[in-house]
Amino acid sequence: MNIVVCVKQVPEIALVKVDNSAGKIVYPSGPGMTNPFDDYALEEALRIREKSGGKVYALSLGNQNAEPALRNCLALGADEAVLLSVPDVNCLDAYTASYILSLGIRKIGSYDLILCGKQAVDGDSSLIPPALAEWLNLPEVSFVKKFENLSSSSATVLRMTEDGYDRVEVRLPVVVSVIKEINEPRLPSLKGKMRAKSAPLTVWGQKELNLEEKEMAGKSSLTKMASFGTPPARPSGEIIAAGTPAEMVSALIAKLREAQVV
Repeated sequence: MNIVVCVKQVPEIALVKVDNSAGKIVYPSGPGMTNPFDDYALEEALRIREKSGGKVYALSLGNQNAEPALRNCLALGADEAVLLSVPDVNCLDAYTASYILSLGIRKIGSYDLILCGKQAVDGDSSLIPPALAEWLNLPEVSFVKKFENLSSSSATVLRMTEDGYDRVEVRLPVVVSVIKEINEPRLPSLKGKMRAKSAPLTVWGQKELNLEEKEMAGKSSLTKMASFGTPPARPSGEIIAAGTPAEMVSALIAKLREAQVV
């Protein structure tokens, strides 16, 4: 079974700043880190390959900063790593990013399963998996906590919901986004790390993907961010400290009724 795992190199969230005067996000200059939810997708792909055979492809959209994420996938056991090279992934919305990812997956050619983390921690939108499935004309199941059954033609998965889970049967190929409850990611071995240092990365850019300049630059994106800003500071609370306990409770209830909370 051939599996494509979509991984993203994201900035360290604590280092991301908002420039209120310019109305934009300021990303740190460092290489960042692998999106944590993607680690669970890769681990599940490796476990499936260990049972069923096949190949695991790690696929990332970005520039040279995405290389550490892909080499980490190779160190953990991925068979091949593919970088879809764009100058600035932050200028792409989910519509364009998923489109470019779909081109990379089509170019890989042979796949039975596409795995993603449930969301990227920098955007938190969870839009890429369903958008990717739409571009590839495939079924999609989000927030999967377990593969109950998996064959060469179909899968039965447990999809987490607010009230528990749904059992979903779906044909292959399929796009699946996973949650952290699905497994416990492994650590890379020394042998894996040594292999990853010298392993070749496949890089496909504008020419290989037959992309237009406007798509590379995010000008084909359907959504535009007008401005960004930090949320306003929360107003200070009010402390009721005068009177007996019963009087303070009565005062609190009056305040809550005034605010129409009770």
